[in-house]
Amino acid sequence: MSWDQYRNVKRSADHRSLTLKITDYEVYQLGVPSSQGSATWAGNSIVLRLTTSDGTIGYGEAVPTLRVQSVIQSLHEVGRVYKGRDPLDMELNIHEWHKHDFYLPVSFESTTALSAFDIACWDIVGKHFGAPIHQLVGGSFRNSVRVYANGWYDKCVTPEQFGERAKKFAAMGYTALKFDPFGTHYDSIDAKGLETAYARVKAVKDATASRVQLLIEHHGRFDPNAAIAIAKKLGEFDPLFMEEPVHPDNLEGLRKYREATDVRVALGERILTKEQAAYVLANNLTDYLQIDITNIGGVTVARKVAAMAEAYGVEMAFHNAFGPIQNAVTVQLDAALPNFLVQESFYDCFPAWKRQLVTDQSKVENGQTKVPTRPGIGVEVDEKVLEEHRAEGQEYFNPDEPVWVVKDTWKD
Repeated sequence: MSWDQYRNVKRSADHRSLTLKITDYEVYQLGVPSSQGSATWAGNSIVLRLTTSDGTIGYGEAVPTLRVQSVIQSLHEVGRVYKGRDPLDMELNIHEWHKHDFYLPVSFESTTALSAFDIACWDIVGKHFGAPIHQLVGGSFRNSVRVYANGWYDKCVTPEQFGERAKKFAAMGYTALKFDPFGTHYDSIDAKGLETAYARVKAVKDATASRVQLLIEHHGRFDPNAAIAIAKKLGEFDPLFMEEPVHPDNLEGLRKYREATDVRVALGERILTKEQAAYVLANNLTDYLQIDITNIGGVTVARKVAAMAEAYGVEMAFHNAFGPIQNAVTVQLDAALPNFLVQESFYDCFPAWKRQLVTDQSKVENGQTKVPTRPGIGVEVDEKVLEEHRAEGQEYFNPDEPVWVVKDTWKD
Protein backbone atom coordinates (compact mmCIF):
# COMPACT_ATOMS: atom_id res chain seq x y z
CA MET A 1 0.00 0.00 0.00
CA SER A 2 1.33 3.44 -0.95
CA TRP A 3 1.52 6.29 1.55
CA ASP A 4 -1.33 8.10 -0.20
CA GLN A 5 -3.49 4.99 -0.05
CA TYR A 6 -2.68 4.57 3.64
CA ARG A 7 -3.65 8.19 4.35
CA ASN A 8 -6.95 7.74 2.53
CA VAL A 9 -7.74 4.59 4.54
CA LYS A 10 -6.72 6.41 7.72
CA ARG A 11 -8.93 9.41 6.90
CA SER A 12 -11.83 7.05 6.21
CA ALA A 13 -11.29 5.22 9.49
CA ASP A 14 -10.96 8.50 11.38
CA HIS A 15 -14.18 9.75 9.81
CA ARG A 16 -16.04 6.60 10.72
CA SER A 17 -14.69 6.78 14.25
CA LEU A 18 -15.86 10.37 14.65
CA THR A 19 -19.39 9.48 13.59
CA LEU A 20 -19.74 6.09 15.27
CA LYS A 21 -21.86 6.19 18.42
CA ILE A 22 -23.62 3.69 20.66
CA THR A 23 -27.27 4.41 19.96
CA ASP A 24 -28.97 1.62 21.88
CA TYR A 25 -28.41 -1.36 24.10
CA GLU A 26 -30.52 -4.29 25.25
CA VAL A 27 -30.03 -6.66 28.17
CA TYR A 28 -31.15 -10.27 27.81
CA GLN A 29 -31.77 -12.42 30.85
CA LEU A 30 -31.68 -15.99 29.60
CA GLY A 31 -32.43 -19.26 31.31
CA VAL A 32 -34.37 -22.47 31.63
CA PRO A 33 -36.22 -23.96 34.61
CA SER A 34 -33.85 -25.71 36.99
CA SER A 35 -35.91 -28.89 36.63
CA GLN A 36 -34.39 -29.29 33.17
CA GLY A 37 -31.18 -30.43 34.75
CA SER A 38 -28.60 -27.64 34.85
CA ALA A 39 -26.89 -26.21 37.87
CA THR A 40 -28.28 -22.74 38.65
CA TRP A 41 -25.33 -20.79 37.25
CA ALA A 42 -25.10 -23.02 34.16
CA GLY A 43 -28.78 -22.62 33.36
CA ASN A 44 -28.66 -18.80 33.26
CA SER A 45 -26.94 -16.18 31.11
CA ILE A 46 -26.89 -12.40 30.92
CA VAL A 47 -26.19 -11.12 27.41
CA LEU A 48 -25.72 -7.51 26.34
CA ARG A 49 -26.49 -6.32 22.80
CA LEU A 50 -25.10 -2.95 21.65
CA THR A 51 -26.18 -1.14 18.48
CA THR A 52 -24.22 1.69 16.88
CA SER A 53 -25.16 4.59 14.65
CA ASP A 54 -24.01 2.70 11.55
CA GLY A 55 -26.02 -0.41 12.45
CA THR A 56 -23.14 -2.49 13.77
CA ILE A 57 -24.13 -4.86 16.57
CA GLY A 58 -21.82 -6.10 19.30
CA TYR A 59 -22.37 -8.64 22.06
CA GLY A 60 -21.06 -8.91 25.57
CA GLU A 61 -21.77 -11.18 28.52
CA ALA A 62 -21.97 -10.64 32.28
CA VAL A 63 -21.66 -12.97 35.27
CA PRO A 64 -24.97 -14.59 36.38
CA THR A 65 -23.95 -16.29 39.65
CA LEU A 66 -26.92 -15.78 42.01
CA ARG A 67 -27.01 -12.02 41.46
CA VAL A 68 -28.80 -11.82 38.12
CA GLN A 69 -31.14 -9.00 39.05
CA SER A 70 -28.50 -6.75 40.60
CA VAL A 71 -26.19 -7.33 37.63
CA ILE A 72 -28.96 -6.43 35.19
CA GLN A 73 -29.60 -3.22 37.09
CA SER A 74 -25.88 -2.41 36.99
CA LEU A 75 -25.87 -2.95 33.23
CA HIS A 76 -28.53 -0.27 32.92
CA GLU A 77 -26.46 2.06 35.10
CA VAL A 78 -23.36 1.57 32.93
CA GLY A 79 -25.57 1.95 29.86
CA ARG A 80 -26.43 5.50 30.91
CA VAL A 81 -22.74 6.38 30.60
CA TYR A 82 -21.96 4.40 27.44
CA LYS A 83 -24.99 5.38 25.36
CA GLY A 84 -24.03 8.11 22.92
CA ARG A 85 -20.31 7.44 23.24
CA ASP A 86 -17.88 6.13 20.63
CA PRO A 87 -17.40 2.35 21.14
CA LEU A 88 -13.85 2.65 19.76
CA ASP A 89 -12.80 4.72 22.78
CA MET A 90 -12.50 1.77 25.15
CA GLU A 91 -10.04 3.38 27.58
CA LEU A 92 -11.92 6.66 27.74
CA ASN A 93 -15.24 4.93 28.28
CA ILE A 94 -13.91 2.82 31.15
CA HIS A 95 -12.39 5.94 32.68
CA GLU A 96 -15.73 7.73 32.42
CA TRP A 97 -17.55 4.95 34.28
CA HIS A 98 -14.76 4.86 36.89
CA LYS A 99 -15.41 8.57 37.47
CA HIS A 100 -19.13 8.08 38.00
CA ASP A 101 -19.20 4.83 39.98
CA PHE A 102 -17.86 5.47 43.47
CA TYR A 103 -17.71 1.73 44.35
CA LEU A 104 -16.25 0.28 41.15
CA PRO A 105 -13.12 -1.20 42.82
CA VAL A 106 -15.18 -3.26 45.28
CA SER A 107 -18.40 -3.97 43.40
CA PHE A 108 -18.72 -7.22 41.48
CA GLU A 109 -21.96 -5.96 39.91
CA SER A 110 -20.19 -2.86 38.63
CA THR A 111 -17.13 -4.63 37.25
CA THR A 112 -19.10 -7.32 35.44
CA ALA A 113 -21.48 -4.77 33.91
CA LEU A 114 -18.53 -2.70 32.75
CA SER A 115 -16.90 -5.85 31.38
CA ALA A 116 -19.97 -6.71 29.30
CA PHE A 117 -19.96 -3.26 27.70
CA ASP A 118 -16.23 -3.43 27.01
CA ILE A 119 -16.53 -6.86 25.39
CA ALA A 120 -19.41 -5.67 23.21
CA CYS A 121 -17.38 -2.63 22.19
CA TRP A 122 -14.46 -4.86 21.18
CA ASP A 123 -16.87 -6.97 19.14
CA ILE A 124 -17.97 -3.77 17.39
CA VAL A 125 -14.38 -2.60 16.90
CA GLY A 126 -13.45 -5.91 15.29
CA LYS A 127 -16.42 -5.72 12.94
CA HIS A 128 -15.67 -2.06 12.25
CA PHE A 129 -12.14 -2.87 11.06
CA GLY A 130 -12.94 -6.34 9.70
CA ALA A 131 -10.62 -8.21 12.05
CA PRO A 132 -10.96 -10.70 14.92
CA ILE A 133 -10.05 -9.31 18.32
CA HIS A 134 -6.82 -11.29 18.58
CA GLN A 135 -5.48 -9.51 15.51
CA LEU A 136 -6.11 -6.18 17.24
CA VAL A 137 -4.40 -7.00 20.55
CA GLY A 138 -1.20 -8.67 19.41
CA GLY A 139 -1.87 -10.95 16.48
CA SER A 140 -1.87 -14.75 16.26
CA PHE A 141 0.46 -16.39 18.75
CA ARG A 142 -1.43 -19.65 18.23
CA ASN A 143 -4.22 -20.86 15.95
CA SER A 144 -5.72 -23.32 18.40
CA VAL A 145 -6.10 -23.29 22.16
CA ARG A 146 -5.60 -26.19 24.56
CA VAL A 147 -8.60 -26.58 26.84
CA TYR A 148 -9.48 -28.56 29.94
CA ALA A 149 -12.94 -29.86 30.73
CA ASN A 150 -14.99 -28.59 33.65
CA GLY A 151 -18.55 -29.53 34.58
CA TRP A 152 -17.97 -33.12 33.43
CA TYR A 153 -18.55 -34.72 36.85
CA ASP A 154 -22.17 -33.71 37.55
CA LYS A 155 -23.95 -36.25 39.79
CA CYS A 156 -20.61 -37.94 40.58
CA VAL A 157 -20.28 -38.87 44.24
CA THR A 158 -18.51 -42.21 44.55
CA PRO A 159 -14.92 -42.71 43.36
CA GLU A 160 -16.25 -45.20 40.80
CA GLN A 161 -18.57 -42.58 39.32
CA PHE A 162 -15.72 -40.05 39.10
CA GLY A 163 -13.52 -42.63 37.41
CA GLU A 164 -16.09 -43.73 34.84
CA ARG A 165 -16.95 -40.17 33.86
CA ALA A 166 -13.27 -39.20 33.65
CA LYS A 167 -12.63 -42.14 31.33
CA LYS A 168 -15.41 -40.91 29.05
CA PHE A 169 -13.98 -37.38 28.78
CA ALA A 170 -10.44 -38.64 28.31
CA ALA A 171 -11.75 -40.73 25.41
CA MET A 172 -13.20 -37.54 23.94
CA GLY A 173 -9.66 -36.19 23.68
CA TYR A 174 -9.35 -34.00 26.76
CA THR A 175 -5.84 -33.99 28.18
CA ALA A 176 -6.76 -32.18 31.41
CA LEU A 177 -9.77 -32.39 33.74
CA LYS A 178 -10.75 -30.08 36.59
CA PHE A 179 -12.97 -31.25 39.42
CA ASP A 180 -13.94 -30.62 43.02
CA PRO A 181 -13.63 -33.81 45.12
CA PHE A 182 -14.51 -32.28 48.50
CA GLY A 183 -18.26 -32.91 48.80
CA THR A 184 -19.95 -30.90 51.54
CA HIS A 185 -16.83 -29.81 53.39
CA TYR A 186 -16.53 -26.08 53.94
CA ASP A 187 -13.92 -24.17 55.99
CA SER A 188 -12.53 -27.37 57.50
CA ILE A 189 -12.16 -31.00 56.48
CA ASP A 190 -11.87 -34.08 58.70
CA ALA A 191 -9.91 -37.28 58.21
CA LYS A 192 -12.83 -39.03 56.53
CA GLY A 193 -13.26 -36.12 54.13
CA LEU A 194 -9.57 -36.26 53.23
CA GLU A 195 -9.79 -39.98 52.53
CA THR A 196 -12.89 -39.53 50.38
CA ALA A 197 -11.24 -36.75 48.36
CA TYR A 198 -8.13 -38.89 47.96
CA ALA A 199 -10.18 -41.84 46.70
CA ARG A 200 -12.01 -39.68 44.16
CA VAL A 201 -8.79 -38.16 42.79
CA LYS A 202 -7.10 -41.55 42.66
CA ALA A 203 -10.07 -42.96 40.76
CA VAL A 204 -9.75 -40.25 38.12
CA LYS A 205 -6.00 -40.77 37.80
CA ASP A 206 -6.32 -44.55 37.55
CA ALA A 207 -9.27 -44.44 35.12
CA THR A 208 -7.31 -42.22 32.74
CA ALA A 209 -4.08 -44.23 33.14
CA SER A 210 -2.29 -41.05 34.28
CA ARG A 211 -2.60 -39.63 30.74
CA VAL A 212 -4.72 -36.68 31.86
CA GLN A 213 -3.50 -33.76 33.95
CA LEU A 214 -5.52 -33.24 37.13
CA LEU A 215 -6.69 -29.79 38.24
CA ILE A 216 -8.09 -29.78 41.77
CA GLU A 217 -10.85 -27.25 42.33
CA HIS A 218 -11.24 -26.03 45.93
CA HIS A 219 -13.75 -23.25 45.13
CA GLY A 220 -12.05 -20.98 47.66
CA ARG A 221 -13.88 -22.78 50.47
CA PHE A 222 -11.18 -23.70 53.00
CA ASP A 223 -9.29 -22.07 55.82
CA PRO A 224 -5.47 -22.28 55.49
CA ASN A 225 -4.95 -25.24 57.81
CA ALA A 226 -7.53 -27.37 55.99
CA ALA A 227 -6.09 -26.41 52.60
CA ILE A 228 -2.58 -27.30 53.73
CA ALA A 229 -3.77 -30.71 54.94
CA ILE A 230 -5.40 -31.27 51.55
CA ALA A 231 -2.22 -30.31 49.69
CA LYS A 232 -0.19 -32.80 51.74
CA LYS A 233 -2.77 -35.54 51.15
CA LEU A 234 -3.22 -35.02 47.41
CA GLY A 235 0.25 -33.83 46.49
CA GLU A 236 1.37 -37.29 45.39
CA PHE A 237 -0.93 -37.01 42.35
CA ASP A 238 1.14 -34.04 41.10
CA PRO A 239 -1.86 -31.91 40.08
CA LEU A 240 -1.24 -29.24 37.47
CA PHE A 241 -2.63 -26.82 40.04
CA MET A 242 -4.72 -26.39 43.15
CA GLU A 243 -7.39 -23.81 42.35
CA GLU A 244 -8.44 -21.25 44.97
CA PRO A 245 -7.23 -23.39 47.89
CA VAL A 246 -8.25 -20.87 50.58
CA HIS A 247 -11.02 -18.31 50.94
CA PRO A 248 -10.21 -15.59 48.37
CA ASP A 249 -10.41 -12.75 50.89
CA ASN A 250 -7.82 -14.40 53.17
CA LEU A 251 -4.64 -13.21 51.53
CA GLU A 252 -2.53 -13.77 54.61
CA GLY A 253 -3.92 -17.29 54.79
CA LEU A 254 -2.92 -17.78 51.17
CA ARG A 255 0.58 -16.60 52.02
CA LYS A 256 0.67 -19.19 54.84
CA TYR A 257 -0.46 -21.85 52.37
CA ARG A 258 2.25 -20.92 49.89
CA GLU A 259 4.95 -21.15 52.57
CA ALA A 260 3.73 -24.52 53.86
CA THR A 261 3.19 -26.36 50.54
CA ASP A 262 5.00 -27.04 47.28
CA VAL A 263 1.95 -27.51 45.05
CA ARG A 264 1.19 -25.15 42.19
CA VAL A 265 -1.60 -22.64 42.76
CA ALA A 266 -4.11 -21.07 40.36
CA LEU A 267 -6.58 -18.34 41.30
CA GLY A 268 -8.16 -15.11 40.16
CA GLU A 269 -11.77 -15.56 39.07
CA ARG A 270 -12.88 -13.26 41.90
CA ILE A 271 -10.24 -10.60 41.30
CA LEU A 272 -12.10 -7.44 40.28
CA THR A 273 -9.36 -4.97 39.33
CA LYS A 274 -5.90 -4.84 37.83
CA GLU A 275 -4.67 -3.41 41.14
CA GLN A 276 -5.83 -6.53 43.00
CA ALA A 277 -4.10 -8.67 40.39
CA ALA A 278 -0.92 -6.63 40.79
CA TYR A 279 -0.89 -7.32 44.54
CA VAL A 280 -1.28 -11.07 44.02
CA LEU A 281 1.52 -11.09 41.46
CA ALA A 282 3.91 -8.88 43.42
CA ASN A 283 3.50 -11.07 46.51
CA ASN A 284 4.03 -14.36 44.66
CA LEU A 285 0.64 -15.71 45.75
CA THR A 286 -0.06 -17.72 42.62
CA ASP A 287 1.65 -19.66 39.83
CA TYR A 288 -1.18 -19.26 37.32
CA LEU A 289 -3.68 -16.43 37.02
CA GLN A 290 -7.36 -17.12 36.30
CA ILE A 291 -8.96 -13.71 35.96
CA ASP A 292 -12.35 -13.66 34.26
CA ILE A 293 -12.78 -11.37 31.25
CA THR A 294 -16.45 -10.88 32.18
CA ASN A 295 -15.46 -9.66 35.64
CA ILE A 296 -12.10 -7.87 35.42
CA GLY A 297 -13.08 -5.07 33.01
CA GLY A 298 -13.41 -6.82 29.68
CA VAL A 299 -10.70 -7.19 27.04
CA THR A 300 -9.21 -3.79 27.83
CA VAL A 301 -8.27 -4.60 31.43
CA ALA A 302 -7.69 -8.34 30.92
CA ARG A 303 -4.94 -7.62 28.38
CA LYS A 304 -3.19 -5.36 30.88
CA VAL A 305 -3.36 -7.98 33.62
CA ALA A 306 -2.01 -10.65 31.28
CA ALA A 307 0.96 -8.39 30.48
CA MET A 308 1.62 -7.84 34.19
CA ALA A 309 1.48 -11.60 34.75
CA GLU A 310 3.96 -12.15 31.93
CA ALA A 311 6.39 -9.77 33.64
CA TYR A 312 6.21 -11.95 36.78
CA GLY A 313 6.57 -15.22 34.88
CA VAL A 314 2.96 -16.19 35.61
CA GLU A 315 0.90 -17.96 32.95
CA MET A 316 -2.75 -17.27 32.15
CA ALA A 317 -5.62 -19.73 32.47
CA PHE A 318 -8.73 -17.55 32.23
CA HIS A 319 -11.84 -18.47 34.19
CA ASN A 320 -14.57 -19.25 31.64
CA ALA A 321 -17.74 -20.79 33.04
CA PHE A 322 -20.79 -18.83 31.94
CA GLY A 323 -21.61 -18.86 28.25
CA PRO A 324 -20.56 -18.96 24.59
CA ILE A 325 -19.98 -15.22 24.21
CA GLN A 326 -17.63 -15.24 27.19
CA ASN A 327 -15.96 -18.32 25.71
CA ALA A 328 -15.58 -16.69 22.30
CA VAL A 329 -13.93 -13.52 23.57
CA THR A 330 -11.70 -15.48 25.97
CA VAL A 331 -10.41 -17.67 23.16
CA GLN A 332 -9.67 -14.52 21.16
CA LEU A 333 -7.42 -13.25 23.92
CA ASP A 334 -5.84 -16.68 24.45
CA ALA A 335 -4.78 -16.62 20.82
CA ALA A 336 -2.65 -13.50 21.29
CA LEU A 337 -0.97 -14.20 24.66
CA PRO A 338 2.60 -15.45 24.85
CA ASN A 339 2.04 -16.51 28.49
CA PHE A 340 -1.02 -18.68 27.88
CA LEU A 341 -1.23 -21.98 29.80
CA VAL A 342 -4.58 -23.71 29.26
CA GLN A 343 -8.22 -22.68 28.90
CA GLU A 344 -11.21 -23.77 30.97
CA SER A 345 -14.06 -25.10 28.82
CA PHE A 346 -17.65 -26.15 29.55
CA TYR A 347 -18.40 -26.66 25.86
CA ASP A 348 -19.40 -30.34 26.18
CA CYS A 349 -21.19 -29.82 29.49
CA PHE A 350 -23.37 -26.78 28.90
CA PRO A 351 -27.10 -27.00 28.19
CA ALA A 352 -27.70 -27.44 24.46
CA TRP A 353 -29.27 -23.98 24.11
CA LYS A 354 -26.05 -22.32 25.21
CA ARG A 355 -24.12 -24.05 22.44
CA GLN A 356 -26.87 -23.05 20.00
CA LEU A 357 -26.71 -19.41 21.06
CA VAL A 358 -23.79 -18.87 18.67
CA THR A 359 -23.95 -20.30 15.18
CA ASP A 360 -20.28 -20.96 14.52
CA GLN A 361 -18.71 -21.77 17.88
CA SER A 362 -15.50 -23.78 17.61
CA LYS A 363 -16.00 -27.28 18.95
CA VAL A 364 -13.50 -28.96 21.25
CA GLU A 365 -11.62 -31.66 19.36
CA ASN A 366 -8.72 -33.64 20.81
CA GLY A 367 -8.50 -31.25 23.72
CA GLN A 368 -8.15 -28.19 21.48
CA THR A 369 -10.44 -25.51 20.10
CA LYS A 370 -9.66 -23.57 16.95
CA VAL A 371 -9.42 -19.78 17.15
CA PRO A 372 -12.23 -18.20 15.09
CA THR A 373 -11.10 -15.70 12.48
CA ARG A 374 -14.38 -13.88 11.85
CA PRO A 375 -14.39 -10.19 12.86
CA GLY A 376 -14.90 -9.19 16.48
CA ILE A 377 -15.43 -11.98 18.98
CA GLY A 378 -15.34 -14.38 16.04
CA VAL A 379 -18.83 -15.86 16.27
CA GLU A 380 -22.34 -14.88 15.23
CA VAL A 381 -25.15 -14.83 17.78
CA ASP A 382 -28.41 -16.55 16.86
CA GLU A 383 -30.98 -13.95 17.88
CA LYS A 384 -33.78 -16.50 17.58
CA VAL A 385 -32.21 -18.42 20.45
CA LEU A 386 -31.89 -15.17 22.39
CA GLU A 387 -35.63 -14.60 22.10
CA GLU A 388 -36.62 -18.21 22.78
CA HIS A 389 -34.73 -18.36 26.07
CA ARG A 390 -35.68 -15.05 27.64
CA ALA A 391 -36.29 -15.34 31.37
CA GLU A 392 -37.32 -13.01 34.17
CA GLY A 393 -37.30 -12.76 37.93
CA GLN A 394 -34.87 -14.18 40.43
CA GLU A 395 -33.01 -17.31 39.41
CA TYR A 396 -33.69 -20.61 41.14
CA PHE A 397 -32.15 -20.97 44.59
CA ASN A 398 -31.35 -24.36 46.11
CA PRO A 399 -30.77 -24.09 49.88
CA ASP A 400 -29.29 -27.60 49.89
CA GLU A 401 -26.54 -26.98 47.34
CA PRO A 402 -24.48 -23.80 46.87
CA VAL A 403 -24.80 -22.14 43.49
CA TRP A 404 -21.09 -22.51 42.70
CA VAL A 405 -20.85 -26.31 42.74
CA VAL A 406 -21.36 -28.70 39.84
CA LYS A 407 -24.90 -30.07 40.06
CA ASP A 408 -25.56 -32.88 42.55
CA THR A 409 -22.01 -33.10 43.90
CA TRP A 410 -22.63 -31.48 47.30
CA LYS A 411 -22.61 -34.96 48.81
CA ASP A 412 -20.25 -37.22 50.70
